[in-house]
Amino acid sequence: MKTILLIACLLAGVFAGKAQETEYKPVVFPEGYASRLNVVYTSVNGWDGKMDLYLPPKEKGLSPVVINIHGGGWNKGVKESQTGFNAWFKKGYAVANIAYRLSQVATAPAAVEDTRCALIYLIKNAKELNIDINKIVIMGGSAGGHLALMGGLLENNHLFDTNCKGVENVKVAAIIDKYGITDVNDWAYGPNITSKSATMWLGDKAKDKAFAASVSPVSYVKKTSPPVFIVHGDADPTVPYQQSVELHKKLVAAGVKTEFMTVEGGLHGKFPKEKNAEVNTRIMEFLKGLGIHK
Repeated sequence: MKTILLIACLLAGVFAGKAQETEYKPVVFPEGYASRLNVVYTSVNGWDGKMDLYLPPKEKGLSPVVINIHGGGWNKGVKESQTGFNAWFKKGYAVANIAYRLSQVATAPAAVEDTRCALIYLIKNAKELNIDINKIVIMGGSAGGHLALMGGLLENNHLFDTNCKGVENVKVAAIIDKYGITDVNDWAYGPNITSKSATMWLGDKAKDKAFAASVSPVSYVKKTSPPVFIVHGDADPTVPYQQSVELHKKLVAAGVKTEFMTVEGGLHGKFPKEKNAEVNTRIMEFLKGLGIHK
């Protein structure tokens, strides 16, 4: 009987392990593009920050680039889960799909530091990568939206650039924020929706309101902020829709070019197929209006 129980436990462990392994389809990119996978953009305390690069043919001239950041409450998710870049490839963009330190590896502000390092890496290596430093777009959903906002709104504020010094002109041409967290303290303790992911990411500073503000995008809106496209479902059960409303109000008040798309009845990124298509179309129109692509 003990032998049978032992075998059952071993089998259960094997199946559980397999269930945790997820295979992701590789990114399909157009002919002429080149891929560079797992490029190390920073190393911190034995952890390597990696990005996957998809680069257009050099003969077409300098290309715009989009930095893509996955979501997952800062505590889960992998860059390999992100594969839908066709709209970007069609417009001739290079793509930098990045990983960052999750809460289990390092708490805040680690993920912000990594995002900034990825941005700075691209600026430093722009010539070799054949990308236009004046046409950098940074994009993410949920926690990735938060990181995209932080990476872009910080501009030349080097507060979180400790691991990647040496670039003074840090800027992006546009930010694409998909239902991102804009006020970390509100997400942790606010009246609408609260999340353990927020307190987990804040770690031993979970009760430090000043620190939470320092890692919140709403703290960095100013008249020089880059243009921001926001999309959020008004029935989002995970990240309060009101956070995007407040961010948009601040951007408008500061005179920043911004567009806010509300998906009526939209959940947390779970939009109907036709709505997703509309989101993609409006994002591309927004960027075209900024002159980032034709």
